[in-house]
This record gives sequence, C-alpha cells and structure tokens, in this order.
Amino acid sequence: MEGTVDTSAASWRRWIWLALALVLVVFHIGLIFSGLVPNLVSRPLHLALILPWVFLYGVSGRGRAVSGAVLCAVGVAAALWVAWNADALGDQYGYLENRFQIAVGFALLAVVIEAARRAIGWPLPMVATAALLYAFFGHLIPGEFGHSGVPLRSFLGSMTIAEAGIWGSLTAVSVGVVSIFVIFGAVLNAGEAGQGFMNVAAAAAGRLKGGAAKVSVLSSALFGSISGSASANVASTGAITLPAMRRLGYPRRLAAGVEAVASSGGQIMPPLMGAGAFVMVELTGVPYTQIMAAALLPALLYFWAVWVGINAYATRYELKGLAPEDRPRTRDVVVTSVFFLVPFTVLMLGMFVAGYTPQYAACLAILTGALLLLVDGDLRVDPSKIKGRVSEALLTAARQVSMIAAIIFCASIIIGVLGSTGLGVKITSVILEGAGGALWASLLLTAVACLVLGMEVPTTAAYVICVSVAGPALMKLGLEPLQAHLFVFWFALLSTITPPVCGAVFIAAGMAEENWIKVALTAMALGVGLYLIPVGMVTWPAVIRVAEDPVGAITAFAVLAVALTALSFALIGRFSLIVRVLLSGGAAVLLFGPALM
Repeated sequence: MEGTVDTSAASWRRWIWLALALVLVVFHIGLIFSGLVPNLVSRPLHLALILPWVFLYGVSGRGRAVSGAVLCAVGVAAALWVAWNADALGDQYGYLENRFQIAVGFALLAVVIEAARRAIGWPLPMVATAALLYAFFGHLIPGEFGHSGVPLRSFLGSMTIAEAGIWGSLTAVSVGVVSIFVIFGAVLNAGEAGQGFMNVAAAAAGRLKGGAAKVSVLSSALFGSISGSASANVASTGAITLPAMRRLGYPRRLAAGVEAVASSGGQIMPPLMGAGAFVMVELTGVPYTQIMAAALLPALLYFWAVWVGINAYATRYELKGLAPEDRPRTRDVVVTSVFFLVPFTVLMLGMFVAGYTPQYAACLAILTGALLLLVDGDLRVDPSKIKGRVSEALLTAARQVSMIAAIIFCASIIIGVLGSTGLGVKITSVILEGAGGALWASLLLTAVACLVLGMEVPTTAAYVICVSVAGPALMKLGLEPLQAHLFVFWFALLSTITPPVCGAVFIAAGMAEENWIKVALTAMALGVGLYLIPVGMVTWPAVIRVAEDPVGAITAFAVLAVALTALSFALIGRFSLIVRVLLSGGAAVLLFGPALM
C-alpha cells in the first residue's frame, strides 16, 4: 500500500513538472508569434517560469528543498509583482519610491544570484556579488578605481524595475532567442535526429583510416550545432563513439581526447554556438545571419584540425575504420537523416528565403520537429513512444532554458554594474596601459583572462564578462567589433580542454576509464586549432568575411588549413626532430606572415 502511495505521488509530481514545462515552452513560443507583450512583463515572467526548475526540480535533501521553495516563492512573487505593475514602474524611470520597492529590488538580486549558484556553482555568483559590493561601496575606494557613488534608489531601481540590469538587453536575448533555439534543440534530440547525425557520420567516414574517430568528429559537429554544450555532446555522442573506438583497439587516451575535442566544437559551430551567437547579436548589433556566416569557416577549420590530427595519430597507431557490420544501412541513413534535415531546411528557408527573423524561423522549425516526434526511425506511430519523446522534449527544454537563463540573469548584474559605475572603462584603460598600446600584448592579456575566467564559469558567461571589459580595448587597437567578439568567444572556450579545469576532458576520461591528464594532453594536441584559429582571425581577417569577400575568405581558409595541418603533424606525427621543426616553422610563417609584413 505504501509503495502504491509513493508511486502515485511520484506520478503526480511528474505530471506537475510536465505541465510547468509545457507552460514554459508555450509562453516562449507564444511571445514570438504575438510580439505584443511589453518587455517589463515578458522578462519578469521569464524569470518566474525558470525559478522552479532551478530551485526545486530534482532537489534532494529536506533543507535544500525547503530553502529552495522559500527562495522560489520570493523570486516568483517579486517577478510577478514587477510584471503586474509594469506600467506604473515604467513611469518611475528606474527610481524606487519606497521601502517596499527597495525590499523587492534586493530580493530579486539575491534570488538571481542564488539561482545562478545552484545552477552552475559559486564562481559567477561571487563575481556578481563582488560587483554589487563595488557599486555600493566603491566610492570609499581611493584613486582611479573608486567611483563618485551611486544613489541606492536609482541604482537598485535601474537594476530591478527598469529595462536595464536584470531586465536588460542580455535578458531580452535569453527570452526571445536563446530559449527558442534551446527548445528547438530539445525537440530534435528527443526524436531521431541524434541517431540521424550518427548514421550520416558513420556512413560518411566510417570506412576511412581512423574512421571511428572521424565519426566522432562529424557526429559531434552535427550534434553540437544544435546542442551547443560540450558536456551534453560528450555524454550523447561519446556513449556510441567511445565504445566503437575501444573495440577497434584505439588507445583510451586517444579515444577520449578525440571525443572531448570534437564535442567542444559544438559551441563554435553555427547555428547555436552555445547561445553565444545570440548574445553576440545583442552586444555587437550585427545581424544573426552575418554572425553565422562569420563563424562558419573558423568552425570548419577547427574540425579540420581535429581531422588531420587523427591522420597524424595514424602514423603512430593502427587506427582502423568501422567494421562493415557496425556501419548503418543505407535505408537507415536516409530515413533518420530526414529527422534533422527537414527541420533544418525549414529553419534555413525561413531565415534566408522568406526573410523571417531567426527566432520566428526557429519556431516554425520547432513545430516541424514536433510533428516528426509522432514517428520513429522505422516510420511507425507508437503512442507509448510518442508520450516518452514529448515528455523528454518538454523536460529537457525547460531544464536547459532555465540553466542558461540563470547564467544570463546573473551576468546581467555584472554588466549593469560595469555600466553604471564606469568600471568597464577603467578596466579597459588598465588593459591598454598594461599592454603598452600594443595589439598583440592586449590579445595575450585577453586570452589569459578568458582562459582563467572560463575555468570558473560557463563559456557564454565568460565571453560576456571578458568582452565587456576587454572588447573596447581590442577595438581601440584596431580590431573590428566582430573580430574582437569572436576572438574573445573562442578563447572563453579554452577551458573545456585545457587543464586544470577541463570539463569535456573529465567526462570523456571517465567514460573511457583513462587518466584525465593523459586525455587532456592528447586533447590539447588534437585541439590546437582552438588556440590558433582566433589568432588567424586577427592575422587573416578575411576568414570571417565570407559574405563580403568570398574569394578572400576561401584563400584565408586554405592558408590557415595548411598551417594547421603542418602544425598538427609536427606535434603528433612520427617524424624526426628536423622535420618537426620545419613543419612548425612553416606553420608559423603561414599563420603570422601577414602580421609580420
């Protein structure tokens, strides 16, 4: 009897979460089709919808559940109060009129910071807390880094009841674009699209030398283009590719290194880019389609470098292709590829032919993908499987939207403080002074800052913070805005494979049962493009101008591809020292040649 009660309670809880997930998904899609909801209504409702998923979903332990419920209730109530009173608050122009409004402001900031801590850990919330302390007490700091003081009611109001701070432009991206593409990815992954990626990759590369590793590269590029998460990529594609590589005798460190590096590329591969592309749209003012075009060739270069690195390892080990029985049948490749080709075709036609906004086109693609959830890989309609796929799509979408939103809300606090106190301008001045006005010294300082910050916070958050303080300095020294933003974004990704904090490596090493340091060293050699391609964007800027200068872009792409090939073989291949030195020297000349002329 007791077991029945427990089962019934669990079933009710699941239905409640499914209902909340459905509300979240319908709300965000509905915003795109209506477009009539005021910002100070839609953005607080966005916060109210994501808080239960951060504070309560999957929580274990009575203390954590109770504190989560209290914080969730406070945050939801405060957000709903802002949305309900949006018109009146708009007339206050970011000024808090009474103690109750001050209490609401502090409550919202505290809940946002704690939500980020529960979603991703301490580092980003600590930076946000330090930023707020600087805003409140920075006037006590003597010298250049102090500020003249910010009135409490004005500062707190601008952060919590105006279209700035936590309701600012970054949140607009989370509400109107990132959430839609995350839902799109969740819908595709709940169906047969993921298997379709694997089948296409296996059919294209399975029979080649190093075929099992190259399947990992192709499938990770395809899967990562919609997941945008290195960890999710490793866990999903790695579950298939790692056992395949191990069965064929690949060294464990190589199998895990290939998967970690290939999976990290998902965050630089259009269209999703781990939500970074959409944040970049807001920060640069460059249309999404132009950012996609600019990011495409560098992303292909990255996967090219991994591909040739596998060929270089083939000079050391016998890297077999997939056995014929492990390759998918042609029918399976054709059928399962439909599950991602059709939604992607709808997305691309909507953006490039019909001229719809990316988020509107993505909504149409979501509806298309949702229809495909009705059938499986055998083109059969099974109601029990449909229920499971729809549930998975809803729950995955809600969890991922909420985690990204928690990051963006917290990062918005930091951006708000940088702007209101002038701290961003001061840090920019320090970078310029520390680099002596030299571009390459500034690039090095920025790269180190990105690497360090990226070890502590997710890529998108590291990018937002770094580009806010270092981007203006790089642009003052001659970089174009998109160059500077892509440079910072790429280096914010370094920590996925670079010790001591390398999330993708840890997961892949665990799955392969190999020492993580060995895997990290292999991953760094295979992923050399991650370190050098951002430099190539500076020395060969045409590589990101494929839309404006296709000939120049292809030329730059070819030169950088040759340089990366030479360096990969120098680092990995089985050659004499003299040959390695010559290959490295040739790669350096190709990479840095334009900068030395």
